[in-house]
Amino acid sequence: MEKNNSSEGMDLPWGSEWSKKFVTNVGLITSSDGAEDNIMSSEWTHHVSYSPGIIAVCIKKTNTTHDNILKTKEFGVSLASQDQNILAYVAGTNSGKDLNKISVLKELGFKFFKAEKINALLVEGASLHLECKVWKSIELPERTIFLGLVVERHSVPDKTSLIYHSNKFWKFGQEIEKPSEQEMKKINEAVEKNKK
Repeated sequence: MEKNNSSEGMDLPWGSEWSKKFVTNVGLITSSDGAEDNIMSSEWTHHVSYSPGIIAVCIKKTNTTHDNILKTKEFGVSLASQDQNILAYVAGTNSGKDLNKISVLKELGFKFFKAEKINALLVEGASLHLECKVWKSIELPERTIFLGLVVERHSVPDKTSLIYHSNKFWKFGQEIEKPSEQEMKKINEAVEKNKK
């Protein structure tokens, strides 16, 4: 039910005209329960600190990944590259409670490699590979935000990340230039004029 009392906050439901305005990457979050490896797609995968490197992932409490991270206090992050839309779809539309997604993806030709400092797989061909240990967690009503301290990073391949927007996958398009020299002059003049 959508809440509209300002003291309670309002819902931004999945697929709504509000939530579809956000643009994110597609995080491929890998974990293990010690017996079976798992993967899920997470549009809520964000780099939130440079030093130390900290990654935030927001995971639904009913997901296998949530259970695995709670148990092991670690997870892998591979950012899906533009040619991994099928992988991201399979990882995001199936539950690890009902299906061994890693086996399905291997059967479809996708490859994985073992992380070095955590017990999880990472996705070959992704645009970024990070290994994280849980630093802190924040409880939300339906989800938990896990803040992962980066304990290992792998060389960055020449790959561009997949984009998720309006419930669809996208590629990067035309670059939009930063302000021109003339525009920067106007901006700087306005800034100087309005300093406190």
